[in-house]
Amino acid sequence: MLTVEQAAQRLGTGVRFVRRIVAERRIRFYKVGKYVRFHPDDLTDYIRQGRIDAIRPVLRYRKGEHVYG
Repeated sequence: MLTVEQAAQRLGTGVRFVRRIVAERRIRFYKVGKYVRFHPDDLTDYIRQGRIDAIRPVLRYRKGEHVYG
């Protein structure tokens, strides 16, 4: 289980951001007594959910001009 500080480091963000996404319930977390903890797999899932695949247009050549399509 990771602390808020360790989760922030793994996400490449500040501690404040991690606390905000916890408050907004945008990430899975565990309460251990008064402490907030994160499972490494939950952080990986959070990162994966935010992934957006790039769209790369295909450049083709038709009758003397370049055409995307």
